[in-house]
Amino acid sequence: MASAGTPQQPTPERFFGAINAYQQTEAIKAAVELEIFTAVGEGNATVATIAKRCKASERGVRTLCDFLTIHGFLTKDGTQYGLAPDSAVFLNKTSPAYLGGAIEFLLTPRVREAHTRMTDAVRQGGSALGDGNMVPDNPDWVKFAEAMMPLMVMPAQIMAGELRKGGEAHKVLDIAAGHGIYGIFVAKQNPAAQIYACDWKNVLAVAEKNAQKMGVGDRHHLIPGSAFDVDFGSGYDLALITNFLHHFNPAVCTTFMKKVHAALVPGGRAAIAEFVPNPDRVSPPMPAAFSMMMLTTTPEGDAYTFAEIEKMSKDAGFSRVEMVEAPLGMDRMIVAYR
Repeated sequence: MASAGTPQQPTPERFFGAINAYQQTEAIKAAVELEIFTAVGEGNATVATIAKRCKASERGVRTLCDFLTIHGFLTKDGTQYGLAPDSAVFLNKTSPAYLGGAIEFLLTPRVREAHTRMTDAVRQGGSALGDGNMVPDNPDWVKFAEAMMPLMVMPAQIMAGELRKGGEAHKVLDIAAGHGIYGIFVAKQNPAAQIYACDWKNVLAVAEKNAQKMGVGDRHHLIPGSAFDVDFGSGYDLALITNFLHHFNPAVCTTFMKKVHAALVPGGRAAIAEFVPNPDRVSPPMPAAFSMMMLTTTPEGDAYTFAEIEKMSKDAGFSRVEMVEAPLGMDRMIVAYR
């Protein structure tokens, strides 16, 4: 037996795990489409009962459930399957935090194609699909708004609560609003707030529906079009910039932040939610790895460190930039003060 100080013997396991990782992607997709996790959550614990509930073959269900167990999505005790904690929260349709619908955006044909052309993206330093996901009125962003909203509810609540500590917001600009949930929760926590949501027209239909459903429709206004081209107006005391800057290069981000700065009143705030890797750019794993998504799906986007976002903001005229301690799920919150 090797001692604690003995170097680990090289193994090809990591290579084969990476090369075959697409199997895990397809297994999760199949399990979501078949409602395997929901079936197990309902108490269907054996191959036979799961297969009957999911209208699938017993051989197929046994193979899929064993594979999901190997990768930590299910548990298995004898012939009985159960939900792993993460699966119970995020993959059971009866859970309010259900995320299975996210595959409708994350696995769109264009996103998948972009990653199959990663060699080209690395060679040229940007998406091999031209504008990637940044095509105007891209219908994939409607899928994003519809599918990703459940994941953003808790971060949006946290963000609204943290911003409320800095004073009540009255006129709020919600940039790249998507599902609208960030602006909606600011409205719910600030009864006098008027929200102005900017995004493509087809995407704003989702935000408008959510605002009506959550009781703030009368204070939720739409600014359809590109955030770079439309007139924001002025007089905002708060701007929300959520998961937007990472799509563009630093120069474009700086120019955009100048536009936001001009729309804010003196003392106004820009609240930025982003994947923020550490300075080493390899940790934490999820925010750091997001750079690869940006390389393959955008011409020049990236996951920016705090120092990079701070520089963009200060170059745009903001006087002070701070990282808020409360994490927003996988995102971090940065506030730039005019």
